[in-house]
Amino acid sequence: MSQLMILSMLLFFALTVPVAISIGLASLIGVQVAGINWLVIAQKIYASLDSYPLVAIPFFILAGNLMEAGGISTRMVNFAKSLVGNMQGGLACSCVITCMIFAAVAGSSVATTFAVGAILIPAMVKHGYPKPFAASLQTTAAELGVIIPPSVPMILFAVSTETDVGELFIAGILPGMLIAFALVIYVWLYAKRHGYGKNDGEGRLGIWESFRQAWLALLMPVIILGGIYGGIFTPTEASVVAVVYALIVSIFIYRTIGFGQLSETFRKTVIATAVIMFVIANAGLFGFLLNRAGVPNALGEWLGMLFSDKVSFLLGVNIALFFIGMFIETSASIVVLAPLLLPVAIKFGVDPTHFGIIMVVNLALGMITPPFGVNLFAACTVAKLPIEKLIKPLIPFVGVTVLCLMIITYVPEIALVLRDLAYR
Repeated sequence: MSQLMILSMLLFFALTVPVAISIGLASLIGVQVAGINWLVIAQKIYASLDSYPLVAIPFFILAGNLMEAGGISTRMVNFAKSLVGNMQGGLACSCVITCMIFAAVAGSSVATTFAVGAILIPAMVKHGYPKPFAASLQTTAAELGVIIPPSVPMILFAVSTETDVGELFIAGILPGMLIAFALVIYVWLYAKRHGYGKNDGEGRLGIWESFRQAWLALLMPVIILGGIYGGIFTPTEASVVAVVYALIVSIFIYRTIGFGQLSETFRKTVIATAVIMFVIANAGLFGFLLNRAGVPNALGEWLGMLFSDKVSFLLGVNIALFFIGMFIETSASIVVLAPLLLPVAIKFGVDPTHFGIIMVVNLALGMITPPFGVNLFAACTVAKLPIEKLIKPLIPFVGVTVLCLMIITYVPEIALVLRDLAYR
């Protein structure tokens, strides 16, 4: 049964059937072949969605959309430019820094791409950067949206594996900062070598002036993350706080959006949430059938024979996840693969929180690599470029991120030091 389900799912993928529908159809085939009562379908779909941490997903998506619509991202961009915009390549560096700050609220790489890219891609082109380079930088920097907390994929990993969401959130901070630092170094060296960005300081606000305009926006991640780790509210409650704060700041303080504009923001949020929840529902049924067929135990025994130690296991998993992420959407990959791989990782002595960070960072690469990278398509939309124009300039960015992934994989302290300080 399990072989037929997996082969059916891969066939549907090859036929370009949407991921969630492919998983659902493969699950229906498994139910039929196994002779299971079809009432189980409704039970398992409901059970997969009946999870308190999942409530955070629509609220974090809504918070990100409100930030985009309310102009909060513009103030963050101006603040980042004031910090590094006076040096050569500073505008490109500010793209990375802005994405890092925006990620600390939005929890979504696609929202980060549209909100920040709509401002900084045209600005970089105006300052002489090649448009494909600017779009590739935005594509890569936006992946920080799923690595730096809060993160929707981290919530999905936590729900799928019964791992603590708060531990995953705090474990993502230093890995996200490592990737951001590496990207800043690369784009600074690139600008120096090619002579770009010599006039990046033009039109830059002073640090104090930009901070005065943006301090309410910058306070948002402080309130959210400080509230979580200060024990004031849970990560799920933090998502509601983020929405309320974004509404108050955007409507009553900045006055950049009105009540009449909220309907479009809510519509975008509902659509994005429905897509993720549909994936989770179908993947929950799919996972139940695989567990019933004994696939996790069989997979664990096979991987135990294939890899002799923790180092080779992590390398093999990273290679597999990199290629899986290129073809399968991140949410689906996590909810299907995380419950299968985590027990094996634990047998090899890998900390569950560390493995969650490895998986999220690796699958985030799938968001920036063809043929199905959602960040890539979002950046192409913003820059109005065909995807083939971004492939060559994107390769070094992927290389930098892969290098960081290897460091995060084999130096677990990067992910676990803050977790251990806060929870141990």
